[in-house]
Amino acid sequence: MKQKTWVGLLTLMLTAPLVMGQAKDFPNRPVKVIVPYTAGSGSDTSARFFGEKLAAILGQPFVVENRPGASGVISVMTVKSAPADGYSILLASNSPLSVNAVTIKDLSYDPLKDLKPLSGLTRGMNAYVVASNSKLNTLADLVAVAKMGRQPLNAGSYSDGYQLALEWLANVMGVKFNYIPYKGGAQVFTDVMGNQLDFGLVDMGGVLPLLKSGRLRALAVSGEKRHAEFPNVPTVSESGYPEYVNYAWTSFCVRSETPDDVTAKLADALQKVLATSEARDFVRKMGAELMPLAPDAMRKFQRNEIDRFRHIADMAGFKPH
Repeated sequence: MKQKTWVGLLTLMLTAPLVMGQAKDFPNRPVKVIVPYTAGSGSDTSARFFGEKLAAILGQPFVVENRPGASGVISVMTVKSAPADGYSILLASNSPLSVNAVTIKDLSYDPLKDLKPLSGLTRGMNAYVVASNSKLNTLADLVAVAKMGRQPLNAGSYSDGYQLALEWLANVMGVKFNYIPYKGGAQVFTDVMGNQLDFGLVDMGGVLPLLKSGRLRALAVSGEKRHAEFPNVPTVSESGYPEYVNYAWTSFCVRSETPDDVTAKLADALQKVLATSEARDFVRKMGAELMPLAPDAMRKFQRNEIDRFRHIADMAGFKPH
């Protein structure tokens, strides 16, 4: 036992400096930022902005690679299969980090065990939108029509997370919606404007230009308070559903086995970026806000989000697929 103990201690003493010293010259080559969405999307734009700012601080390029598909699973598995050395970062949103754990049966990764957060980045509220000529003007109108109609209203969106958010709203309203899934926001916008959908649940940042031009109208937003650019649009919570608050959010994370000193170096650099006026201006133009949660706070937030979505799924009778 004593010999084994000494061998173990000797091994630890020899390897510890190697492990703890990995951040000294990190990064010494380009860092990949894996994005689960297409080029030009809001998440992609965020990844490029924050990657550029990290490059300025850390002295190496941060190169964005778009790996869309399968609700973010493809991108997560790309990072999970890469070396745990900090050179592959995941731009993660609520879908791969919290929603998938609830909605996908036999998920090929564990969002808590396989990944660890570097920082929260942004959060943006959602909007319930209708065509400019819709007879629906408020959420109260939506409830009244939904209760009177023989057929459920057609509601469209483009992720399991949004479907759960719609199921949650239907549950607290005591109505039923016919959910129609889409692959992206653009087609939802088109079908709402063309009255092929009664309403849509969409990301506020993506729909801003159409709301400003008057081609779509917002019945309500899902934030804790009203959106700064649309002060006349009420929140869902102030429209009679006080517990209803929902955001789409983004963060950076790496493989859980990544050395702590490398993780700390990236996390510290991110906090410096998030504290700048440039970062505040960037997210404001996107119609969002900063979510500068440090690693421990981001992990707690992620756990709470998984619990929240699991509660919504149970309440709505949503079955994993």
